[in-house]
Amino acid sequence: MNPSQALTIPGLEQVYDALATAIDAAGEHKSELFLVKLALLNAQALADPVVFQAHIDAALKDL
Repeated sequence: MNPSQALTIPGLEQVYDALATAIDAAGEHKSELFLVKLALLNAQALADPVVFQAHIDAALKDL
């Protein structure tokens, strides 16, 4: 990724707020399904399974 394409802190905060709102809207019993669908849509947009795997690995750290 080109550093000029990285999200700014305000952009990350906007994404975080949107994600938190969507998880709440999906509800407790559908939030996992929502997150899987979102991940697949983002993987499709990313179009690079190696980078997507790196994102998975990074997200699993320090859980």
